[in-house]
Amino acid sequence: MTERTPVLSLRGISKRFGAVQALDGVDFDVYAGEVVALVGDNGAGKSTLVKVMSGIYSADAGEYRFDGQVVDVKSPQDAADLGVATVYQDLALADNLDVVGNLFLGHELVHVGAQLDETRMEQRAKELLGTLSTTIPSVRTEVASLSGGQRQQVAIARSLLGEPKVVLLDEPTAALGVPQTKQVLELVRRLRDRGLGVVVISHNMADVFEVADRIHVLYLGRPNGDFQTADTTREEVVAAITGLRSNGREAS
Repeated sequence: MTERTPVLSLRGISKRFGAVQALDGVDFDVYAGEVVALVGDNGAGKSTLVKVMSGIYSADAGEYRFDGQVVDVKSPQDAADLGVATVYQDLALADNLDVVGNLFLGHELVHVGAQLDETRMEQRAKELLGTLSTTIPSVRTEVASLSGGQRQQVAIARSLLGEPKVVLLDEPTAALGVPQTKQVLELVRRLRDRGLGVVVISHNMADVFEVADRIHVLYLGRPNGDFQTADTTREEVVAAITGLRSNGREAS
């Protein structure tokens, strides 16, 4: 049986900011068709690791591998060109534009003569949102009038226009109510079903256990456990997050 290759793999990643060692020898994998939750307390290094994956930061040491090949990622564009898309917590949506305008913002489709091809963009938007089974009423609805869950759906859909292989989601259910959270978690499952590798950064253990196949814990910038969700408990994961367990063993 051939061993699967992670679509994105980090090995020995370290990152320092002055006197602060934000990451220290971190290994991290995500496979196609898998949701990995990246969890840890404040200051654990989650945001720094995501910024390394997304190309905002370059690691001081370690390897970044994509589809099994060592690559040099020095910018968000480098990561995007590989097939890594990131949806940040602030979503970066323009409230005064409709859904189509937000999906294609900065990547507008044009006719010969530089006129916007509104028809083609609208059709592409409808197709994409349809395949994701979103709850957005119309692609011509202004984003300002959408719920928090619908806004998150627009941001995630926008990330898919470049046909990525990996999607990084930063706290996708933060500040959402129960119905909106359910919508977003359903969308995460659909991303997995499309064969994407999905990394979800979250503080919400209920959401993590509902949607993640695997849970990767960071503690003070170092890996402190990688759990198959079906084979662990919330107590074990919380113990790793708080440092009561070290790499799957009780801390002395």
